[in-house]
Amino acid sequence: QVQLVESGGGLVQAGGSLRLSCAASRSIVSFRTMAWHRQAPGKQRELVAIISDGGTGYADSVKGRFTISSDNRENTVNLQMNTLKPEDTGVYYCRVLLAGKAYWGQGTQVTVSS
Repeated sequence: QVQLVESGGGLVQAGGSLRLSCAASRSIVSFRTMAWHRQAPGKQRELVAIISDGGTGYADSVKGRFTISSDNRENTVNLQMNTLKPEDTGVYYCRVLLAGKAYWGQGTQVTVSS
């Protein structure tokens, strides 16, 4: 079992920055992949960024603005979001893959005002 707790969401003006953090209940070195997803109102949940031993990957809509990273000492996976746009608004979820099973956090709200 894995518990994930996201933090760092909030209200920010367009062009601003936020840093999301996802704290895991166990060592993150055991996770095959770690990722951030988001879900905007009325839309499907989408992958935003992913990190694994093979490197990182990003949705085209956030490339060059968002950076995913992990901290093995703190057991966190983080998402630095810069130059935020109103279309980045949504609930952001942390997801990890362990032994073929996906675990999700409860989500944190990000709202970007124009």
